[in-house]
Amino acid sequence: MPKSIAELQEIARRVRREIIEMTGAAKSGHPGGSLSAADILVELYFDYMRIDPKNPAWPDRDRFILSKGHAAPVLYAVMAEAGYAETPVAALNTLRKLGSVYQGHPDVRFIHALEASTGSLGEGLSIGIGMALAARLDKRGYRTYVMLGDGEIQEGQIWEAAMSAAFHKLDNLVAIVDYNRIQLDGFVKDIMEIEPLADKWRAFGWHTLEIDGHDLTAIRKALEEAQSTKGQPTCIVAHTIKGKGVSFMENNPKFHGTAPTADEVTLALQELQ
Repeated sequence: MPKSIAELQEIARRVRREIIEMTGAAKSGHPGGSLSAADILVELYFDYMRIDPKNPAWPDRDRFILSKGHAAPVLYAVMAEAGYAETPVAALNTLRKLGSVYQGHPDVRFIHALEASTGSLGEGLSIGIGMALAARLDKRGYRTYVMLGDGEIQEGQIWEAAMSAAFHKLDNLVAIVDYNRIQLDGFVKDIMEIEPLADKWRAFGWHTLEIDGHDLTAIRKALEEAQSTKGQPTCIVAHTIKGKGVSFMENNPKFHGTAPTADEVTLALQELQ
C-alpha cells in the first residue's frame, strides 16, 4: 500500500531520532549529513524503489548505493525501519562497536543486503554505472540510484563517471546530490566551490533537476521524471540542510563528523518528538 506524506514524515522523524541515538551511543560518526539525507532515503525505500526486504537478493530489485558512505547511520536506520532481517532496529545503538553489523561505513561483509561497500569517496557513481550497464546487458528493468555528497563531487573520478554514464546513455541510472553545502573541513564554497552545479551536470550530458531535498512530494516528482527520461541519465540536485531537524546542528559544520554529547542527544530528541 502506498504511504501518505504524513506517514513518510513520521518514518523520517523516527529515522532522525535513531541517527541521533546511535551516533550519541557510539560517541562518533557523522550525524549532519545523515540527517540531511533522511527524507530522500525514506522516499526511496518506502515509496518509490522496487524492493522486497524479505527477499533482498531479488534479481529485479532496484539498487541503491550510498556513495557518501560516512552517512551510514541514515542508511542503517532506513533499512532497519524497512524490515531487512540483517538490520534490526534493536541493534542500531551498536553502531561502530566491535563485531556490530553497523560498521562506520556500509560493508557488505556484515550486511549482505547492501549493494556495495562504500566510503572511499568518489567511487559510488562508477559502481552504479556498472550496475546500470549490467541491467541493460541482462535485459532487466531495475534502476540504480546513487547518493553523492557535495564535498565528494569535488573528486575527479565523479566527473569521469558522469561523462561515461552520459556516453552510454544510461537512462536507468539516477545520481542524487545531497547538496547541504558543508563538508568535513567547513563550507563547500570555501574549500572548493562546485557552482554552477546543475549546469555542470547538464554540460556532462545529464538530464538535471533541482529540488528541495526535504519536500517528499518534490522528491517523488523528480524520481518520476527521471524514470520517464529516455536516452540520458538523470541527476537530481537536492538542496538540503546539514543537520536537518535539530536546531543546533542545522548548517553547523561541527556536526559533519562529531557525535552529539549525552546532553545534546537529550536536546535533539526533545526537538524530534
